[in-house]
Amino acid sequence: MIERTDINSVLMQMRALKADAQQGIGHVGKPSSLTLDSVRPVENEGFGDLLKNAIDKVNDTQMEASRMATAFEQGDPRVELTQVMIQLQKASVSFQAMTQVRNKLVAAYEDVMKMPI
Repeated sequence: MIERTDINSVLMQMRALKADAQQGIGHVGKPSSLTLDSVRPVENEGFGDLLKNAIDKVNDTQMEASRMATAFEQGDPRVELTQVMIQLQKASVSFQAMTQVRNKLVAAYEDVMKMPI
């Protein structure tokens, strides 16, 4: 399961990367203090891999929410309604965040395509 602290850590890492990019500082060879346990360090993977991992995590969160909802509907005594609702909200928030990232990427791509050659 993805914890709320993981989302905050990802946001902190994104802000740090943005600040470093604006200052022109690279991350190659620099240890990152904001890495997640389940995500490899940024310097070891490309942008495509990072994006794929993020999409996979959103998918995993949605699949877990669906699994828990199904188990609750089938009367599994180990699954409580509060757990199901929390997991469904996590899935919703992670999907909305991924949608916002996609929108920002599309806007950035459009800006680059509008640049004169």
